[in-house]
Amino acid sequence: MSTFAAGPAGGVKTIGTHNGTFHADEALAVYLLKQLPEYKNAQLVRSRDPAKLDVCDIVVDVGAIYDPAKNRFDHHQRGFTEVFGHGYVTKLSSAGLVYKHFGKELIAQRIGKPATDATVELLWLKLYKEFIESIDGNDNGINQYPADIDPKYRLNTGLSSRVAHLNPAWNQPSSPDVYDSQFAKASVLTGTEFFERLDYYANAWLPARDVVKRAMDGRTAVEPTGRILVLETFAPWKEHLFELEEETSIPESEKALYVLYPDENGGAWRVQAVGASPDSFESRKALPEPWRGVRDDELSKLTGIPGCIFVHASGFIGGNKTKEGAMKMAKGALEF
Repeated sequence: MSTFAAGPAGGVKTIGTHNGTFHADEALAVYLLKQLPEYKNAQLVRSRDPAKLDVCDIVVDVGAIYDPAKNRFDHHQRGFTEVFGHGYVTKLSSAGLVYKHFGKELIAQRIGKPATDATVELLWLKLYKEFIESIDGNDNGINQYPADIDPKYRLNTGLSSRVAHLNPAWNQPSSPDVYDSQFAKASVLTGTEFFERLDYYANAWLPARDVVKRAMDGRTAVEPTGRILVLETFAPWKEHLFELEEETSIPESEKALYVLYPDENGGAWRVQAVGASPDSFESRKALPEPWRGVRDDELSKLTGIPGCIFVHASGFIGGNKTKEGAMKMAKGALEF
């Protein structure tokens, strides 16, 4: 809670940030704060006047002070080195600072769970990785790639770029009111995208993770070595599989080689070889070379397995009309 006196509105909370040209970090920081019950009806003060900022309940991206106990969240001052932690080393912007201190509360509020719930922690870390860190890096001028690597094209459609384009152009009429109006648009833009991303991770990404985790937990019941996973419903699985393997320290000799799942269009089943790495086109163990590029009855005769549909020419995936047939293909590939 703030140790500062009530703001200029006499009892109404106030959020302070700088005026003039704005960026994605403070636009998002302000939006996130206004989703909290304490600041839901807060007034925004955009100024660089220390006298006006001093009486604000919370200040972001201006003031040269980082002190959570006093609700001051600037990152421009000399000697500032705060990072998110948990393995991340990108210096925080005002968005990252607000997210670090208030993010769990925001997520808990959104998904209806206590802030101490493990799901909240998981989403908090995921949203930093996938959404907030890029804003921190962009605002602090941290290159995404090593300085000696030149990008092959320019990227001007990211969130930070779209916020920057909301500022009045140099030859357009501008005034404090114009900047404030455009800042409000920027704040809604960043906040809307943040919560859309949070909703996706809470409502689609997490359930997919649960599907993969259940398959991993039951893998030895499917096949004693645990090298075959069966997903009882179609779900995006690659990212989750690699992350869960790392989290549970599964030895290389016990990692899954094949994943079975129902085709997303229904009916048939797929057997897919797990990649050597999350982004690799190479498989840990591709389906057998003699099966590759063969289809239907010819493949069934070759394998001795009824209902075969195909095996891709690279051996990374195959199909069968039934779950039982797909399992026979996976077990046959294991033994090949």
